[in-house]
Amino acid sequence: MKLTNTPYDDVFRTLLNDCSALIIPVINEVFGERYTGQEKVVFFPSEHFLNRQDGDGQGRVTDSSFEIRGREPKKYHLECQSSPDSSMLVRFFEYDTQIALDQGKVVGNTLTVTFPHSAVLYLRCTASTPDEMRIRMVTPGGITEYAVLVMRSQDYTLEEIFRKDLLFLLPFYIFTHESRFHEYEEDRAKLECLMQEYGQIKDKLEGLLEQKAISEYTKCTLLDMSNKVLEHIAARHEAVRKGVKAVMGGKILEYEAKTIRNEGIQQGIEQGLEQGLERGLEQGIEALVLDNLEEGSSEERILTKLEKRFSLDKERALIYYKRFSGEPSDMQ
Repeated sequence: MKLTNTPYDDVFRTLLNDCSALIIPVINEVFGERYTGQEKVVFFPSEHFLNRQDGDGQGRVTDSSFEIRGREPKKYHLECQSSPDSSMLVRFFEYDTQIALDQGKVVGNTLTVTFPHSAVLYLRCTASTPDEMRIRMVTPGGITEYAVLVMRSQDYTLEEIFRKDLLFLLPFYIFTHESRFHEYEEDRAKLECLMQEYGQIKDKLEGLLEQKAISEYTKCTLLDMSNKVLEHIAARHEAVRKGVKAVMGGKILEYEAKTIRNEGIQQGIEQGLEQGLERGLEQGIEALVLDNLEEGSSEERILTKLEKRFSLDKERALIYYKRFSGEPSDMQ
């Protein structure tokens, strides 16, 4: 089964996986929640095998299915959509049903399934784009329905994005200007205004970094993902593409090599040359664990990185993880 993703889907998932804390203000905005931002985000499998009416099965990838563990755990399902799609509601129902079944419980003669809170992020919208869509189920026991809420990224100004801490939307902000790309190509003064706006974005991110509201890695991820979106949306508009990139910078991150995070690791290794290799490596491991925890990475993901980066076996990686994360360890 071939599963295809758009570049915008990839950016959406990269932000979720590498900077998962950024999704919490989005959930607050869409669903009216009051999460503090310190809650744990736990992701569910993104690929589901769906049984179809014709007897065939098809694997599909949800953009995001996760649980936020606040005072009470809640499941959420978010999709990123560049344009309206007539099949969107059908896909939501398929995904939501499978997500509910994945954690369904049978007690006695009753199966209980809990549907996730669902929403779609539209990157492009028109006057007819709704505030919500609805799924209605007619059952022998009666009619029930639920809403799939709609977030339109183009509705948010830069001021609102930063005031509401919706940094997750920054890489998609260029969609706001898409209809004027041809003007920017022909009018240097208008292009300069666009470049100044992106200069403000970069300055504001630097300010948040100085205030320690975000990490260096989060800042660089946002800039890098903004460039990735730009490369595709402005593929036929060279002046726009080159102008904005001149402000935002070129390739920022070496994914998985992750230069920013490796600074702490490299520092630990250098100190190890003077103080003993073991201590130096431990400082590098500590830097990786703490930085990943700050970004909301799961224990499993951190352990995988430790094993890969430092050639550790699973048992040793777990010992280091528990040591530097502050979790109690029953291993010696």
